[in-house]
Amino acid sequence: MSCIKFVRSLRFFATLRYSCLVGIAFFYIVPSSAQSTKRNELLDQIESLRNAENFQDTDTIHIDLLNDLGKELRFYTLDSLLILSKEAMKLSQEAEYIRGQSRSYLGMGNYYSDEGSRVAAINNFTKALILAKNSKDNTLILRIMNNLGSEYAYKGDYAKALNLFLEGIEIAEEKDEKKMLSIMNENIAGLYASQKDFDQALEFYEKVKRINDEIGDDVNTAETMSNLASLYADMGKLDYAMFSINRSIAIFEDHRVMDWLAYAYEIKGKVYLKQEKFQWALYWYRQGELLHEDLADDRGKIDLYNGMAEAYFGQQKDSLSQKYALDAFDISSRIKFLEGTQKCAKTLYNINKNKREFEKALAFHEIYQALTDTLHRNENKKSLTLLKTRAEYDQQKVTLIEENQKALAKQRGLIYAGIIVLVIFAIITFFIKRAEKIQKRLNKELQIKTEKLEKQEVALTDSNETKTKLFSIIGHDLRGPIGALQGLLQMFTDGEMTKSEFFDFIPKLKNDIDHIYFTLNNLLTWGNSQMNGSKIKPSVVTLESLVDENINLLSEVADAKSIKIVSELTGNTLIWSDSNQIDIVVRNLISNALKFTPDNGMITIKANEKDDLWEVSVRDTGVGMDKVTVEKLFKKNANITTYGTNNEKGTGLGLSLCKEMIEKNGGSIWVESTLRKGSTFFFTLPKAENKYSQAS
Repeated sequence: MSCIKFVRSLRFFATLRYSCLVGIAFFYIVPSSAQSTKRNELLDQIESLRNAENFQDTDTIHIDLLNDLGKELRFYTLDSLLILSKEAMKLSQEAEYIRGQSRSYLGMGNYYSDEGSRVAAINNFTKALILAKNSKDNTLILRIMNNLGSEYAYKGDYAKALNLFLEGIEIAEEKDEKKMLSIMNENIAGLYASQKDFDQALEFYEKVKRINDEIGDDVNTAETMSNLASLYADMGKLDYAMFSINRSIAIFEDHRVMDWLAYAYEIKGKVYLKQEKFQWALYWYRQGELLHEDLADDRGKIDLYNGMAEAYFGQQKDSLSQKYALDAFDISSRIKFLEGTQKCAKTLYNINKNKREFEKALAFHEIYQALTDTLHRNENKKSLTLLKTRAEYDQQKVTLIEENQKALAKQRGLIYAGIIVLVIFAIITFFIKRAEKIQKRLNKELQIKTEKLEKQEVALTDSNETKTKLFSIIGHDLRGPIGALQGLLQMFTDGEMTKSEFFDFIPKLKNDIDHIYFTLNNLLTWGNSQMNGSKIKPSVVTLESLVDENINLLSEVADAKSIKIVSELTGNTLIWSDSNQIDIVVRNLISNALKFTPDNGMITIKANEKDDLWEVSVRDTGVGMDKVTVEKLFKKNANITTYGTNNEKGTGLGLSLCKEMIEKNGGSIWVESTLRKGSTFFFTLPKAENKYSQAS
């Protein structure tokens, strides 16, 4: 996993001091470097403004100074940021100062982001962005969009992060905001690096380096080199990584940019760790740890502590390794940083496996696998793939436009030549008509090629949707149980687990195998219908027989939970449908009812006549669903995955398959549900007698 810093900021080494500023009590920082001047200047300006005659606390200059001070204090005393932002918000609302309100929401969003409160952070950033757009402050708009995009990236939603960065790049290019243009391109490179698309990440880093050369800021360049060094380390290009990080460290030490220096030390430790030089790795990790004692940067500590855990593990010092890994895991969990939690879970899995504590090892392995599936989910890969397609499409359009412009220039040259030599009117008319004809032909060719590209893009999107959905189900719902089985078998084969310990996992393995079998059955049926097209072979079917067969098939599952299944269907419930497909529908609905019905529950299956249709219902006394889940259940690409009352797992594919098959057989399907009372799934199918009489 690539380790990058999404939001670039200037933070400086500091010591703590207490102050009370006219009724607003907070801690603030006195940096040991020359950067303390800025904070002191802000405090002096606020005090001077408040001592002036006719001072009003709703003065916009006063509000801006409060927001500036909160921004400076963010990485040293986080509570001060919140206090100052709330005070600035109160005064901004009284003064109806839109820009001040936007900056206050931005400050509160930064506070909640550092606290790990994702929803609160996103809500505040969103409010800040709306107000900033109303104030038409482009610099502020870009800052907020970058912070909001970074927050979605921390959340693991790379698709939304990518859209915000792309929108910000367009604004930055239009307004010539080179600093933010550099940052947002670098953050997109980080998204590609997190998906291990290193080639695409390097392309964006090349753009960033060109922009940084135009800016000419050493610190800005060093920040990029630090992230690039981390990428080179992940790629295995350790010489490049060491060269880049040494240059960064020299600049950060010279300018005393301590938070980035701590990050650079951690990356240098990471390079030595990749080389298995554990002693040197720990030396540089400890340098970073010393700097973090004076920084409030929990995200930075996660990779630092996890790296130290890996280095101690390499030295076979399991106790120290576990201590740092657990510290990193606790911080990641507290601030809800998915990538950090994933990385720590993998380290803790290896530590506990080495200590032969297999249950803990398996628990951390399952956490790691689940987070890997989440962070590498298809929406992220699809969004990044579409960005490539869009870039290629835009390039082809540019090429076509350039060719068209060249052709037009050539024709204008012919016309100008005709005018210069004063050719006769007929010749001039001939050239004009000829130019118009060529123009139309070129426009028609451009239109045809554009339409062809658009059709290819639609076809590519549809193809990707089918393939990514298949791979999502295989990766998320089959790889986890199979990986756990493989891990257990490997530990048993390697002698790391006794036969008695292995047999303890037999019940779990049986449940996993049953889940895999049921999932594969649905997956193969759905995949065949999507890729090859399903053919309907209707005939007269006795629905009662299908229901009874599936009740018998699932009786073992029902008995295990003491659930009673009652079929009230009679022998005259004849339908005109494809027997195999309706069999799959009935099995999925009864299986779902069993999964979400607690012990000693009841499932009832009925059928009512409705003109030329049978309306069939499968009612359970299970946990039910809320309105939001009911509304999403049958939507296209919803793919909702939940756990049953006994942690039975489903892919979310079964209901999609049911809907597709019921509709292809001339019916419809819907659900009614009440939370904690149960659910009833209804579907309709054509009655057999009408179809049969038409056929005869």
